[in-house]
Amino acid sequence: MEFTILPVTPYQQNCSLVWDAHGRAALIDPGGEAERLLAEVARRGLTLEKLLLTHGHLDHVGAAAELRDALRIPIIGPQRDEAFWLDSLPQQAELFGFPPAEALVPDQWLEDGDRVDVGAIHFDVLHCPGHTPGHVVFYAPEARLAFVGDVLFKGSIGRTDFPRGNHAALLAAIREKLLPLGDDVRFVPGHGAMSTFGHERRANPFVGMASEEDSA
Repeated sequence: MEFTILPVTPYQQNCSLVWDAHGRAALIDPGGEAERLLAEVARRGLTLEKLLLTHGHLDHVGAAAELRDALRIPIIGPQRDEAFWLDSLPQQAELFGFPPAEALVPDQWLEDGDRVDVGAIHFDVLHCPGHTPGHVVFYAPEARLAFVGDVLFKGSIGRTDFPRGNHAALLAAIREKLLPLGDDVRFVPGHGAMSTFGHERRANPFVGMASEEDSA
């Protein structure tokens, strides 16, 4: 499995392009700049097969419908509770100054424990609510790599002050579903630099060992 991170939109959201040895590819969280994303796919000689969404915030899905319509490929994810946010894309676009957007319905909703294949790449689906209710994480066990959207960042965690956010649920998802995957697992967050679950377990003030000591 190979991948590259393509920050898009003024929010610099990390859209990830992933592909297998045969050039079968997917975009994870195509938040905008569809032409630029397609140019990168073409430059690498890849065949884009799927669009994977971690959650329904506009800066993570803004180019999904345009890419689906242009290429006739499916949008996969997030979990069904994310319809709350996908239905509100027109309002999100107006609020945040993005180009007009229509409500979006994915071709396939995901549930915790599902598996998504992109060519020879296998992703386990982890439902990790808190930042948003239907947020999912895509974890590739063979590559020891996770795409976590806005659940966890290097040194921080996702916001929970949006409608239907839940701080306790977010912390539980990180501590019970992500960190147990292993200290060596690298992750691509929705914004900013990559890290490992081990580094966050040791150093992240919100979910790491220091936070556990403070609450003891």
